[in-house]
Amino acid sequence: MKVEQILQAKGADVFAVSDADSIAEAVSVLNDKNIGAVVVKDQSGGVVGILSERDIVRRLGANGPEALNMRVADCMTPKPYTCSPEATIDDVMGQMTEKRIRHLPVTSDGALVGVVSIGDVVKRKIENAEQEAAALKEYIAT
Repeated sequence: MKVEQILQAKGADVFAVSDADSIAEAVSVLNDKNIGAVVVKDQSGGVVGILSERDIVRRLGANGPEALNMRVADCMTPKPYTCSPEATIDDVMGQMTEKRIRHLPVTSDGALVGVVSIGDVVKRKIENAEQEAAALKEYIAT
């Protein structure tokens, strides 16, 4: 299975914030959309980073409540790892495990086309394993 199949199933909605937004504004987006990370874009709309719950918690730990007034640019992970829609689920899972990340922006020809999370990947891996097990049971039973 490929990343493009995950995006087709879950949708390709991408929630983004500006690098000039405050952390409080980004937290509002994360909360409203019930997501764990947002893509960060610059004034021209280019992807410049990703901001995750983990990034925010680290900044709050270092700066206390004042961190909520800081700019996203000061807290985000710049130059995020990305994948293509043609990447396999196994490749993406390996990349996420190796880099210790939970969200990957998906790009095609330099354009942002979606975001996949480790939850999306694990869900598809489980579905594939269940389908394989059912097919084997059917094969054995016939």
